[in-house]
Amino acid sequence: MSAMHMDAAPRISLLGTTALLLEAPGSLDLPPQQRIWALARLAQDWGGVAEAVPGMNNLMLTFATPPRDLQGLKNRLLEAWEQCQPLPLEGRIIELPVIYGGEHGPHMADVVAHTGLDLETIANLHAEPLYPVFALGSHPGYCYLGGMDPRLATPRRQVPVLSIGAGAVSIGGVQTGVSASAGPSGWNTIGHTDMVFFDARQSPPALLQPGDHIRFRIERIIR
Repeated sequence: MSAMHMDAAPRISLLGTTALLLEAPGSLDLPPQQRIWALARLAQDWGGVAEAVPGMNNLMLTFATPPRDLQGLKNRLLEAWEQCQPLPLEGRIIELPVIYGGEHGPHMADVVAHTGLDLETIANLHAEPLYPVFALGSHPGYCYLGGMDPRLATPRRQVPVLSIGAGAVSIGGVQTGVSASAGPSGWNTIGHTDMVFFDARQSPPALLQPGDHIRFRIERIIR
């Protein structure tokens, strides 16, 4: 990442009257995300803050009541961002067995067409990295991951799919992820895992947390 990106100021915007969003500068790399984690831990203890929720390159603060000194809060947030250092969280490594292709990868052909790579190469490149969990969001238990091989980058679908099943392993742009529950998606599904990512009866209900890592293991490749 360039020094220009590291020195650029974050952007702060309001989300109604009881929340605001800090969007960090830079690319989807681990060090800026680790700074988000550090800022979340710091801001969580500020008076009036109900919740500090790290997202992909952003941090949302929610409040029980609208902040009185909004500009003072923004200044405090910007100052804290400048002081925060990357926080390396040492989480668990979760291995996910994945079936690539076939009925489990309905959009594999689109990834093949866009990347020019064959199915086996795509599966092997996808399963090679150790993916850090950057943040949870989109839907309960869903993980935003970093570290995908750029050769696999494939644009999101122009027409989203109305429903994909839980455990769908997909690629969207430069990112990859696994659906924690059934629902609509604009990403390209290339495989499936049977892992359960969210169970309201468990504590915590989400299987993974920021700082954990995912390793995909090829269980089978179906042409």
